Parts: sequence; C-alpha cells; structure tokens
Amino acid sequence: MSEPLLKVENLKKYFPVRRSLIESLKKVPPKYVKAVDGISFEIARGEVLALIGESGCGKTTAGRTVLRLIEPTDGRVIFDGTDITKLSQEELRPFRRRMQIIFQDPYSSLSPRMKIGDAIAHPLLVHGLAEKEEAKEMALKMLKRVGLTPEEEFYERYPHHLSGGQRQRVVIARAMILKPEFVVADEAVSMIDVSMRASILELLESFREEYNLSQLFITHDIAVGKLIADRIAVMYLGKIVEIGPTDEVLKNPAHPYTKALIDAVPSIARRKKGRKFRVKGEVPNAVDVPPGCRFHPRCPFATEECRTKEPELVEVSHNHFVACHHPLH
Repeated sequence: MSEPLLKVENLKKYFPVRRSLIESLKKVPPKYVKAVDGISFEIARGEVLALIGESGCGKTTAGRTVLRLIEPTDGRVIFDGTDITKLSQEELRPFRRRMQIIFQDPYSSLSPRMKIGDAIAHPLLVHGLAEKEEAKEMALKMLKRVGLTPEEEFYERYPHHLSGGQRQRVVIARAMILKPEFVVADEAVSMIDVSMRASILELLESFREEYNLSQLFITHDIAVGKLIADRIAVMYLGKIVEIGPTDEVLKNPAHPYTKALIDAVPSIARRKKGRKFRVKGEVPNAVDVPPGCRFHPRCPFATEECRTKEPELVEVSHNHFVACHHPLH
C-alpha cells in the first residue's frame, strides 16, 4: 500500500487557563484545557475521514492544529512525507496552497469589504500563481463550477448580498481554486438549510473525484458523516475513542458513545422498535478530565477498571479500533 498523504501522530493541543492574581501570588500550578490530548490517524490520497463528536470534544481544534493554524503542544503532523510541525512559517508557505480549510461560518470568514470574485481570486495572487486578469478569469470559472451563475454578476457582489448556502459555495470555491490535495471541512454544512446540504455534499464529492482530494470532514452529525466519509473517527473529550470503516462503525459500533451518537439520529424504524441507547449528562470540563476512561461518568456499563485505567485503541475487527475496556462486541 502507498504511504498516506496525511499522518497524525500523538497530536496534542493544550490551552493554558488564565490564573487570578491570588493564584499567581500563591504560585498555584497552571491548569490547561486539554482540547486535543494525543490523537493519531492517517488519511490516504482521495480518502475522506469524518471526525465526529459533540460540541466541545476538540474536533475543530484538531482540524486547525493539523493545518498549523494553531501551533500544536506536542505530536507530529506528516504531510506527504514531511513533518510540517518542524517547519518555520516560511518553510510552511509552499504547503499552504496544498492544504486548505473550509470554515464553519462562511460569513465571518469572508471580508465584508471584498467582492466575492476578489475573495476567490485572492489566494492565487497571494501564492503568485496568476496575474490579476488571469486570476479574475479563473475566479469566474470557479464561480460557475460551484453553481453561482451568472458568474459575472456574482463576481461583483458582496457577502451580505448572498444567502447562507451561496456563501458556503464561495468559501468552497476560494479553497478549491488552488487545487489543494487536502482539505479540512469544518462543519461545512451545519450552518445552512437542510434542503441545501445534499447539494453542498455533492459539490465536495465532485471536487474529490476531480482532484483526488483528501478530506478531514468535521461534523457533529453522524448521519452527514455516513453520506460522505470512507472512514469515521469518533472523538470524545480530546481523544479518539473509535475509528474504522464507515459501514462497520455504523452497523457494529463498539464504543457506547458511538452507539449513543447513532441512536441520537431520528429513525422511524428505531422508534417503532422502541430501542434507543442513551447516555446521561454532558461532556465534562476539559480542564479537569475524569481519571481512567473519560466517558465513564456517562457510561451505563462503567466498572471500577473504567474509573481507574485509561483504555487504549485496540482492533476489534479489520481496521476497526476502539478504546473501551468493555466494547459492545
């Protein structure tokens, strides 16, 4: 098998908690928000890995740290054989055009003072890939490619003139105009109408086929992950608790948290059968992480072992890994 395009090894990102004056005077040891706490995964060329979990589990931080939009606390990110965590900003620059991000909120990620067309053409100018007139022509073609026609009219518009779905297409166009090899799609469909989600997912899939594009698709909705991903990684409180092929994870979830996420998706068949797996409470504070298995305060199957010993990812079936002392199968 060929080497993966992206390899993430034991990636960590801790944010220091600001101490009060009294705590500083008393020299109280600093505390940290352990947003990402030692995750590892690989993404092959042309593959989509969905990173799934509740809000606050560290998904977005993981995506931004992989791209070094946030500097990692520890670990390695190896892109196409190069450890980019060791590169200076100048050395990282050539990799920037090969790795792009689609932000969750398209409105806040677009300058309100910049025309839509100029926003799409801007990356070409920044990376020196085209002169102004050529960049404009390429931006017009990309507007048509993402379904914003007549493209000459959309080129002159500003972000506030567009709907949420149209702005999301603009953000996708801006990322794709560089023909990247890898994209982090951070909740790319969470802020648009349900009726528009399928068309946006189809658009991303078309770019995947055209560019052999690899994606880290971040979402809280496991049903969306099912539609687009080859593999699913379930994240909980800074850790990956389950990872494997999409069909295998969804049909045979091995971690109670994964099972709870699946059962949270509305299903007429499941409602008729009356079978639904629920967990209690909310995600704990990432500053004071529970000892042992991080999920044990919410898990109905927790034992003393779960409360004291942290589980490691182990293979339960082919390429299907789970971090649980008492997997469901």
